[in-house]
Amino acid sequence: MLIDFFLEVRRAKVPASLREFLDLLEALQNRLAFADMEEFYYLARLCLVKDERHFDKFDRAFQAYFEGIQNLDDLLEALIPDDWLRAEFEKHLSDEEKAKIDSLGGLEELIETFKKRMEEQKERHAGGNKWIGTGGTSPFGANGYNPEGFRIGQKNGRQGRAVKVWEKREFRDLDDSITLGIRNIKVALRRLRKFARQGAADQLDMDDTIRSTARNAGYLDLKMVPERHNAVKVLIFFDVGGSMDPHIRVCEELFSAARLEFKHMEYFYFHNFIYENVWKNNVRRMNETTSTWDILHKYTPDYKVIFVGDATMAPYEISHPGGSIEHWNEEAGATWFQRVTDHFRKVVWLNPLPESYWGTGGSLGMTRQLVNDHMYPLTIDGLESAMRQLSK
Repeated sequence: MLIDFFLEVRRAKVPASLREFLDLLEALQNRLAFADMEEFYYLARLCLVKDERHFDKFDRAFQAYFEGIQNLDDLLEALIPDDWLRAEFEKHLSDEEKAKIDSLGGLEELIETFKKRMEEQKERHAGGNKWIGTGGTSPFGANGYNPEGFRIGQKNGRQGRAVKVWEKREFRDLDDSITLGIRNIKVALRRLRKFARQGAADQLDMDDTIRSTARNAGYLDLKMVPERHNAVKVLIFFDVGGSMDPHIRVCEELFSAARLEFKHMEYFYFHNFIYENVWKNNVRRMNETTSTWDILHKYTPDYKVIFVGDATMAPYEISHPGGSIEHWNEEAGATWFQRVTDHFRKVVWLNPLPESYWGTGGSLGMTRQLVNDHMYPLTIDGLESAMRQLSK
């Protein structure tokens, strides 16, 4: 039972062990989750995932596996033995509920009728009292009413049922495990590297050791040096949500490449434009923010700053107090951006939109002016140009 689910999780590169899978089966046997998909999701994630970096991979595997189970019988058989489920189901029914099921000929008859309707019906249907569809009073469908029926394929009921937890992809953010297609990005980012030796002398300096040994009449004289690191320090601000959704993949690749190339890198998120606060976790963005003032005080002017966004918004979101679409900002976004450019010596903006779309007016023109025209397309050529600007 659930072996295919375990294999799907493993295929998603979640390092779940056989021991953890057996723990999940034991938890199910002890009914820590029973006949509730969301409870099973949380229990399975608790047992199989030991690092939050893999939460999003698990969500994708969970969705892929359970979307692959096409009908109710397959789903029940995959999770719970049929006779066990029916016995437990009947124990929890009130007399009134049993009477409602009996009025339709019993549970078996209800399921058989549903199967026949599915075979007979060849098109979408809305309203009415027979076919499977939306609205109406048929026992089968979505967004309708029949106290003796059941709902099919409806993600958001009229009583406020939420989208499935694993479909929300709350842990996606910018996954630093993405490696596909980042090789050229890494090559472009290397233009910004500046190596320096810092820390404890724990690496053998072969050339100096040979010279020193020769000067010492052949007696070995080991010379050690600190390890060589990329000394460049980078701050990256990502615009997330809204019109940036189509560009998630390229931003993930940029993020992953930057994490690999720069030892000293910090990242923050914003939406549309920077104001008094930014954040590091999309799930808790309304509760756990970082003050922009704190960033200006904490990070020294030698940090290289990269903004990533399409700069597409209403111009007043940049130019006016209260322009933010998510909260009331006492000071204009342009004021905050000017503080950033005044503090940090090198600031560039990477735009995922093709350069031919930019123009010179609107929010894009305003942003280009604020960044002193150091806006570059999020392409390999654009990245190389941006890195050259930052390394000057």
